This record gives sequence, structure tokens and C-alpha cells, in this order.
Amino acid sequence: MNFTWHDWTGYLGVALVLLAYFLLQAHKLRGQGLVYQLMNVLGALGVLLSLVFGGSPMNWPAFLMQVAWIAIGVFGMVRGAALRRDARGRVRPGP
Repeated sequence: MNFTWHDWTGYLGVALVLLAYFLLQAHKLRGQGLVYQLMNVLGALGVLLSLVFGGSPMNWPAFLMQVAWIAIGVFGMVRGAALRRDARGRVRPGP
């Protein structure tokens, strides 16, 4: 079997998403954490690249799922950054 760059990108993407989920279940990552969100977004991006460059016909349901996965992950990162920023703003200086 001859693997191309987009095959490896897809396998790496799948590994990242599965590892993120495993680490979440093992309580090694937090679902709201940046590392978890990045692993999911980068993993979905890898799978998306393998779908786009992997030849035809396009698997549209899988493509749409990866786009949604990326959008939800980016939303989680933006929301997490806003919550962290708000939390820092609420810290009162000591006496």
C-alpha cells in the first residue's frame, strides 16, 4: 500500500481526536481546556485534508462533520479565552 501525505494527515488527525477523547475520559484533560480543543480542531483538520485531497468521490457527510467539529472546537477555544479573561478581570487585589 502506498501512503501519500494526505493519508498520513488523515491518520494523524484520527489519532489526535481519539487520543483527546481518551485523555478526557481518563481525566487527564479538561473538556474546556485549550489542549483538548486544539487536539480536536487539529485532528478534524487532518481528517478534512485527507478527505479533500484523497480523491473522488467526495464523502460529503464526513466532510461536513469535520467542518462542524472544527467550528465547535474554535467556538470552545474562543469561549474559553473569554471566560479566562473575565476571570482575571474579577480577581480583586489583596489588601
